Amino acid sequence: MRVDLFDFELPPERIALRPAQPRDAARMLLAQGSANIEDRIVRDLPSLLRAGDVLVFNDTRVIPAQLEGTRGEARIGATLHKRVDLRRWQAFIRNAKRVREGDRIDFSNNVTAIAEERLTDGSFVLAFDGDEPVEVLLERAGRMPLPPYIAGKRPTDDRDKADYQTIFAREDGAVAAPTAALHFTPELLDALDQAGIIRETLTLHVGAGTFLPMKVDDTADHAMHAEWGRIEADTAARLNAARAAGNRVISVGTTSLRLLESATGDDGIIKPFAGDTSIFITPGYTFRAIDGLMTNFHLPRSTLFMLVSALMGLDRMQQIYAHAIAQDYRFYSYGDSSLLLP
Repeated sequence: MRVDLFDFELPPERIALRPAQPRDAARMLLAQGSANIEDRIVRDLPSLLRAGDVLVFNDTRVIPAQLEGTRGEARIGATLHKRVDLRRWQAFIRNAKRVREGDRIDFSNNVTAIAEERLTDGSFVLAFDGDEPVEVLLERAGRMPLPPYIAGKRPTDDRDKADYQTIFAREDGAVAAPTAALHFTPELLDALDQAGIIRETLTLHVGAGTFLPMKVDDTADHAMHAEWGRIEADTAARLNAARAAGNRVISVGTTSLRLLESATGDDGIIKPFAGDTSIFITPGYTFRAIDGLMTNFHLPRSTLFMLVSALMGLDRMQQIYAHAIAQDYRFYSYGDSSLLLP
């Protein structure tokens, strides 16, 4: 499909630079099939679901994956995006033309790494020096990797250390937050429990590739970035049992959705999973694992807008986004939410 089919005009002032306070006070657009669009708030979620419905969350934790350093006199920026092993990470490099294989990059607070290998996409494998765990080094020298559409408008600060982390964050490894779950609070979780809504978690370490613009004119020519994920066997069994009982599985975020669909066969059975996924979902895809999606509002021409268009239909999503823009919804990572029930 042509990438320009997924374009739309978004006024810059619709991009949220801070999350709603409290988090569950964010607005939420409700779209059920072809029914009229409803304007709600996230706190309404328990009343919009049915007892027995299962919400699936991503428990990945964002690490301070952005580093600033030097190689000689050249200033170098690095954004880690995928772990290779205990001491090596793939990284996108700013000013990469000043870096050669074998060069040492000096980051702040005595953190150094060797640019071990340049990959075909232009990124590097960085091998960190020393014996301390890389996570410790990042806590010392790194900062939270805010999306470029926020970082380009204001500097990262201490508030982002909490704001850009979900209440479910447990497994270190993401360099972007699973932002649909940023809206959840202890009070909202209590209300969901009282309404009989079930919660399950999986892990998908979101990579910085999620923010890369598409550089092709046709979706068939796009190479999707790979991300590592895991679904435990008991989690898969409970999800299968819920669906067999006629209950809905609703993914909280596109990251959870992509991993669930990667783990599900043509028979509709969700299997345990541990490994990389580079699934790319566009209109025409048949969903096998999920019955709905809670998600924020996505970039024009992005793989994530293509995903929601596959779920609801492209014309329907253009209608939904036109409504959201006209009604002053806040977009992107710190923005408002939508509940999409095809």
